[in-house]
Amino acid sequence: MRTVIISAVLACLSPSLTLAADRPNILFILVDDQSPFDLKVYNAKSPLQTPTIDRLAAEGMTLDGAYHMGATMGAVCTPSRHMIMSGRSVWHLPISPGALQKKLCPPELEKNTIPAVFNRAGYNTMRTCKQGNSYEAANKQFTVRKDATKRGGTDETGSAWHAEQVLAYLKQREADKDTDPFLIYFGFSHPHDTRDGKPELLAKYGAVNHTDANALPPANPKAPALPANYLPEHPFHHGHPNLRDEVDVSGVWKKRDERTIRNELGREFACSENIDTQIARVLTKLKEMGQLDNTYIVYTADHGMAIGRHGLQGKQNLYEHTWRVPMIVKGPGIKPGTRARGNVYLLDVLATLCDLTGVKPPESNEGVSFKPVLEGKKDEMRDVLYGVYSGGTKPGMRCVKRGDWKLIKYDVMDGKVRETQLFNLAENPDELLAQHQDPKVVALTGNTPEKHQVNLASDPKYAKKLEEMEALLLAEQRRLHDPYRLWNQPDDKLTPPPEPKKK
Repeated sequence: MRTVIISAVLACLSPSLTLAADRPNILFILVDDQSPFDLKVYNAKSPLQTPTIDRLAAEGMTLDGAYHMGATMGAVCTPSRHMIMSGRSVWHLPISPGALQKKLCPPELEKNTIPAVFNRAGYNTMRTCKQGNSYEAANKQFTVRKDATKRGGTDETGSAWHAEQVLAYLKQREADKDTDPFLIYFGFSHPHDTRDGKPELLAKYGAVNHTDANALPPANPKAPALPANYLPEHPFHHGHPNLRDEVDVSGVWKKRDERTIRNELGREFACSENIDTQIARVLTKLKEMGQLDNTYIVYTADHGMAIGRHGLQGKQNLYEHTWRVPMIVKGPGIKPGTRARGNVYLLDVLATLCDLTGVKPPESNEGVSFKPVLEGKKDEMRDVLYGVYSGGTKPGMRCVKRGDWKLIKYDVMDGKVRETQLFNLAENPDELLAQHQDPKVVALTGNTPEKHQVNLASDPKYAKKLEEMEALLLAEQRRLHDPYRLWNQPDDKLTPPPEPKKK
């Protein structure tokens, strides 16, 4: 009788703990710098071989509209990873300029991030990932943490190291006969540069780990073809002078010639295939343990990547190849081989993981659970999506998307560059510009654009649509507390945050 009473009291005090043993596990896989268009599940023409990711998609759901919202600094991964961990929007993070002072972000937010929330719910939490450019206060909340930056071309210095940490953790659970549910944050340091691939995979993709800034890499017919939206240079300044990702990445530097870009894509693919191999090892172990069917697996990236697309190299832009992220989810209740638009942000991950496992999300969370999409009850969670890059000259870049229409605006270089782009993504999915119709570019890419596959912002036929999208962007800026306004917007902004002091 006494035991029954004690159990009842414990259930009232902490229902999450009493239910924890019945809850599904979570394997959250995050890669560093990967465009969704690198993967066959998003781009059938891609030569990248990822059988494990393909199988996850075949056994789960692929979201065609997943985005990272944006960044207020050049290190795009930092706000992205803050959003993943906290469920907060881009201007409401502890690192967002002025957010804490304006009370747009609660203090001690780390206590309500993914690991802290799931620790309280009775989950065992484990993390392996790169070091730096992340959310350190949140990372410290994991009960087991094995972080190191591993971007080399061997098992010890590359992606296999991260897999080894997860495998060691799972083996320890076996030894301890641990039956608590787990949340594993399985992060990789690749395919972020320096993209040093393993020799056999580099050979497969016709690439070398190029290190000579004064010479081109060797031409190789096995190297991936240039993407359809490749350009030798962007048609105007991207707004961030001396940006490391555009001028100083080893293997590319400032070069945008065919040999350099194809070699760098080969390196990217070599690193990405190795990641796929390492994920397979972990999934095999989960199956051996009898845990695979009771585990939600989420595969995504912190943001996309250009690598020659639109004449850009880095992640500081708002084109689809960089603003979008891959998002594949497999687990109980998700119909195999399904797709949905989704229209989700990475900041929705916290709410979704909570919803899938019966854990109450924290009050600080601003994301929405996309469990209804995963269950096939909805095709998308939002009608409108907003994006920002404000890491260079201010205000920076902004974009908004609704349905097939997307607007991108640039207000950079102290007003010297003010550009507007309008795309119908159903008719122009690669966001092709007039420069892509240059015969010299066509000869390189093998892609001959249709005449209508251009920026439509200056076309009188789309003046009404442009006006509509401009109004939509302003509404999102106001709603999300964007502290800046662009040159043709009303001056109703919040007080701009102070510029950071130069060290």
